Amino acid sequence: MDNRMQTFARPKHPERHRTKRIGWLRAAVLGANDGIVSTGSLILGVAAAEAARGSVLIAGVAGLVAGTLSMAAGEYVSVQSQADTEQADIDIERRELKHDAVGERRELAAIYVRRGVDPALADVVAEQLMARDALGAHIRDELGISSQLRARPLQAAAASAASFASGAALPLLVAAFGPPNALKPLVALFSLVFLAVLGSIAAQAGGAPVVKGACRVTFWGALAMAVTTGVGAWLGMG
Repeated sequence: MDNRMQTFARPKHPERHRTKRIGWLRAAVLGANDGIVSTGSLILGVAAAEAARGSVLIAGVAGLVAGTLSMAAGEYVSVQSQADTEQADIDIERRELKHDAVGERRELAAIYVRRGVDPALADVVAEQLMARDALGAHIRDELGISSQLRARPLQAAAASAASFASGAALPLLVAAFGPPNALKPLVALFSLVFLAVLGSIAAQAGGAPVVKGACRVTFWGALAMAVTTGVGAWLGMG
């Protein structure tokens, strides 16, 4: 029995799952993608209106700063709302456990039964888990909240801000140091390359097909830049 318990406690092949990356990966990819697309599109739109290079760079820097702050604030508010909802549900479970522990044990056992566990065994499992950490068992198995997927507002806000600024800086640097007479094609080309690389990295980190991820990100970025460039050119003719 002791040997079997040690076998369960120490798996021979530790598995590395990617779900723990979801929180920061989503925020980082969204921020970098938005930084490249929005700033690249802004630069192309202003340049298409035949604005001077100085004006194009000012618009790009303003877009970088405003976008970074907007992404951080928006991500924080969004994820904090999720965290507040999670905490409210946890508080409900805490009160229910205090006033009706027996009913909560039955509810937990019923969850295991629905998942295929024998009713008698499910009752034993629920009892043992609640004896060790009743609230933790209900948070995990009833509410579906795990430590890997728990909302982390500050982490998400920081990741979004940093990734947006990093992404936005790329087309801005191309506009700043590229030849003035080739500003538009260079910004467009390099922005698409940056998006393809970002999509590939994100897909690889998340275990998804690399080519599909790169194509998806590049397509929508190209569409956004094309539309913005068209609007800028149209306004520049006025």
